[in-house]
Amino acid sequence: METVPGDEDCPVNADDALARLMAGNARFLRGEPLNTRTPMEVLADLVKGQRPFATILGCSDSRVPPELLFDAGFGDLFIIRVAGNVLSPEVAGSIQYAGTHLKTPLFMVLGHEGCGAVEAALAAKFQGVRERSRIQFLLQNLLPGLDGIDPQLPRQQQLACAVEANVRWTMHQILDSPEGRERVAEGCMKLVGAVCDIVTGRVRLLA
Repeated sequence: METVPGDEDCPVNADDALARLMAGNARFLRGEPLNTRTPMEVLADLVKGQRPFATILGCSDSRVPPELLFDAGFGDLFIIRVAGNVLSPEVAGSIQYAGTHLKTPLFMVLGHEGCGAVEAALAAKFQGVRERSRIQFLLQNLLPGLDGIDPQLPRQQQLACAVEANVRWTMHQILDSPEGRERVAEGCMKLVGAVCDIVTGRVRLLA
């Protein structure tokens, strides 16, 4: 978890935004959602613009929709989804937009257990499996983050370690980019990593 001090120009406090996310996940786990307004009511309020309190880079997997996991409503979250929650130029541009124009102080990289993209990257790394060209290109973005994975680990443990490593690799790339350094220098950004348990929907923050 990476934190920098907030300042008075931030629209909301990053720690408050994170607490709001995790409280939403707790409601989701209890089956007690708060968002009961109809979409038309909410959209009418959002016509003039959006002001999300957090940006989430998550996986495209259909089983882990952030809006549901965090019991969030229309306009609450700026969400970017791509297989394996990888950082491409287009994804980086979307993150930069969120920081520059929407001023979200909290950014989360959200992986999930049993990630198919990470599993495919492990197969490419340790077994030499080749995917079709565009999938292979995607996997190339994941492979550098898996350098420390032990090939001797049992399959499920290896995948769990790789999912966390991939989240941390994406976080590293964000913080090490000119855009990431610029946002940190502005003084109101927090970047956190998290992994969702695909069985329960519980979101676990990475230390």
